[in-house]
Amino acid sequence: MRLSTKQVAILAEDQYQDQELWYPLLRLREEGAQVLVVGTGSKQQYESKHGYPVRVDTTADKVHAEDLDALIIPGGYAPDLMRRHQPMVELVRRMHAQGKVVAAICHAAWMLCSAGILRGKKATCFFSIKDDVVNAGAEYVDKEVVVDGNLITSRVPDDLPAFCREIIKALEERS
Repeated sequence: MRLSTKQVAILAEDQYQDQELWYPLLRLREEGAQVLVVGTGSKQQYESKHGYPVRVDTTADKVHAEDLDALIIPGGYAPDLMRRHQPMVELVRRMHAQGKVVAAICHAAWMLCSAGILRGKKATCFFSIKDDVVNAGAEYVDKEVVVDGNLITSRVPDDLPAFCREIIKALEERS
């Protein structure tokens, strides 16, 4: 189990994109990482865009960036709800500031914009929010996965294999 010493948080809110939460959660658990589902605090369980539930382990106001190795933000419409909760935005900001892995897919780039961590970075996202990413100061790159320092971004569910591969690689390099 390559990642048995790693602590990873996956953010959750209603309207998350099913595959973008569950695929990384299960893939990282396969590698031995301890994965926590972290909610905004509005509920104990959130439903995906298609009604699939996920129970949270804790809330963003109770999580400390110092205790984590990586943070994953799934897309869907959940990031628009997540960024309305300051503890979630602060967690993303602190993780980035500490050089920890911050990974965002699809509409999750909204959280990166709200956290103010894109200036001077290369990133990708779902095409409809490209302008938001560029206006936040990033250089948009249309690739399945973009790695810029501790920031890992992808566009859509079809990019999940590359997205998870780069997250795992980044966590292994930080051992």
